[in-house]
Amino acid sequence: MEDLTPSLTDRQVREKLVLHGAAELTDAELLSILLRDSRSGMSATEQAARLLNRFRGSLARMGRCDLATLRTTENLGIARAATLAAALELARRLHTEESLAADTVHTDADVIGIFRPLLADLPHEEFWALYLNASNRVLDRIRISQGGVSATVVDHRLIVKRAVEKLAHAIILVHNHPSGNEQPSEEDRTITEKLALAASLFDIELLDHLIITGGPCYSFRNQGFFDGRE
Repeated sequence: MEDLTPSLTDRQVREKLVLHGAAELTDAELLSILLRDSRSGMSATEQAARLLNRFRGSLARMGRCDLATLRTTENLGIARAATLAAALELARRLHTEESLAADTVHTDADVIGIFRPLLADLPHEEFWALYLNASNRVLDRIRISQGGVSATVVDHRLIVKRAVEKLAHAIILVHNHPSGNEQPSEEDRTITEKLALAASLFDIELLDHLIITGGPCYSFRNQGFFDGRE
């Protein structure tokens, strides 16, 4: 975690941005640029440091905060809270766009890199299928279903049907756990078992099933689920 104690004045932060670029600014300094002149009797850099500290130094936690809560945090007010919310949403969309541009996958980390920006912060479960050719090039990525906080309904026959239609060589399943617990449920294991069996009837391989959270992620393959099944 970065040092949240402001060491520069508002003017010095702006000068640092102009001279060295935005990449050289700390998270708190970047926030201070958005906050600009503080109305709370403290500098924008001081308020930015206090604001970031309220979220334990995490922009991700701040990004999960709704506008009403953000507005009352450190007495930001509606205008500056809206500015921060817009900036955080733009950052999320940029990250999602970049991750979805990936056209090949080779490891579970590659798949996590694609789907974590899309799924990690959702308040509900979503179930996706990634379809690959024989060279692990992504043919398509499709959201199969969307559910509640703790479950979603998945039809393994629909997943295999689409794989056949796309002439896919392999499938990777991906879904999120809004609870933050990456461990699979019994239902997760059952759908993985059913999908692996159904896909094999068409000579299509289920390469992995990944559970995404904002923290640790779970790979069925890395945990030995497919050992002896090939």
